[in-house]
Amino acid sequence: MLDYNQVTIGKIITYNGEPWEVLASHVFRKQQRKPVNATKLRNLITGRMTENSFHQSEKVEEAEVEKQNIKFIYTQKNEYWFHEDDDPSKRFTLTEDKIGTGAKFLKKDSVVQAMLFNEKIVGVKLPIKIELKVVEAPPAIKGNTAQGGNKVVKVETGARVNAPLFVNEGDTIVINTENGEYVSRV
Repeated sequence: MLDYNQVTIGKIITYNGEPWEVLASHVFRKQQRKPVNATKLRNLITGRMTENSFHQSEKVEEAEVEKQNIKFIYTQKNEYWFHEDDDPSKRFTLTEDKIGTGAKFLKKDSVVQAMLFNEKIVGVKLPIKIELKVVEAPPAIKGNTAQGGNKVVKVETGARVNAPLFVNEGDTIVINTENGEYVSRV
């Protein structure tokens, strides 16, 4: 059981019998009142968002979420096909809302972690940083680049990313999958 102030960003809790991921957490105290933890939660099953305040006297149960490695095979008509890392014969499909915004950075044979709640997949955790090859990059244009310029490049998965002007076609770049931003060139 977690105290009200232990419900922090990234924790997965059981709230109303379902798993919820904590997206934001702020413990504060108003004047003479007792402290509260104002949180923003996302339901891992439905994707619904809600805000909830946990008071000092409340305790929250941490969700029992198991993690299992799965391997991405291919995508077809907004369905993402995976198989268990150790058994290619056990194939299954997931929708984009289960994978999240990082789905556009999945490439063939990449291994990700599936989060299981009551033996059902409720979400997928991608590595925070991933290396992808640039397949399309417009040429750098001379101009006002005193503050550094950006251009939109296309990577091997088809995703488009803002990158600095020095990134060229054929380069390998590191991308943060949580916010979809360029990190560095390899």
